[in-house]
Formats: sequence, C-alpha cells, structure tokens
Amino acid sequence: MKTEQWLPTLWGDSADPRDPFNLMRRQMDNMLDTVWGGGRPAKPVASGMLSPRVDVSETDKELRVTAELPGVEQKDLTVTLTGDVLTIKGEKRSETETKPSDPQATYHRIERSYGSFQRTMSVPYDIDPAKVDAKFKDGVLTITLPKPVDVQRQAKKIEIKTAA
Repeated sequence: MKTEQWLPTLWGDSADPRDPFNLMRRQMDNMLDTVWGGGRPAKPVASGMLSPRVDVSETDKELRVTAELPGVEQKDLTVTLTGDVLTIKGEKRSETETKPSDPQATYHRIERSYGSFQRTMSVPYDIDPAKVDAKFKDGVLTITLPKPVDVQRQAKKIEIKTAA
C-alpha cells in the first residue's frame, strides 16, 4: 500500500508537488527573491516566458547591455532597436538525448527552463541603429549602443571651495 507523505523531508523537496508545505516554501522563496533580488523572481515564471538577466552599464561614450543566455544558440537570437526601444528575443530549445541503452529514462527533477523569451527596455537616447554592435560568446550577449555626440558627457573638473 502506497502512503502519501504530508510533511516536508529534511533533505530536500517532497516528491509530491501538491505537498502544501513544499508549495508554501516555494511561494515564500519566490516572494523573497522578488523583494531582495531586484524586483523580479529569481526563478522562471510558470507561464513559460523566460526573462534573461541583464547588466546595463554606461560610460561617457556608450551604453552597454550584457545578457546571460546559457544554452541559447546565436541562430536563435534576434536583437532589434526600434526608436528608443531595445528588444532581445530568442528561444532556448529543449535538449533531447536518447541513449540506445536507456531509451525510456525517468526524470526525477526538471529545473531547467526552455522556451521563448523576450526582454524589452527603453534607451534614454536617440541612437543610430547602424552604429549598434552586438556580440555573442559563451552564452553571453553584449550589445554596445554608442551615445550621440551631443549627449556624450565631457569630464569637467569642479572646483572645491572651503566651507565657511
């Protein structure tokens, strides 16, 4: 006779996804990841839409967007700049591996996410799309957006006065 386990185990998740304690723990983890992780869950959203993590940096002459895209191939990526909106679109395809010795493997846990993704962000300047550079290496996409000349900041030394 099979028995159901209602309490969480000491060494990891319960095997039953309906376990109320496990469900509550996942929801609390997701909420805390949202609060402490910059406003969005660290885990993929259940809707199937992935959202790659990005770093956005700025120098006097350019903006740089770096996106982590592990498991994505360059042929599955599209980068567009429409007006002041930069869009990164792509798809992470599911890996299928069949071994003749074990054609019907049983998965005990699947945590990796697959599917289409899109990340859209506003660019604060009117940038010439012909000057945008995008490079993809080792699962990292780097997009360089040169600032218009009239926006580029020139460093200016500020005189420091003695307070009275």
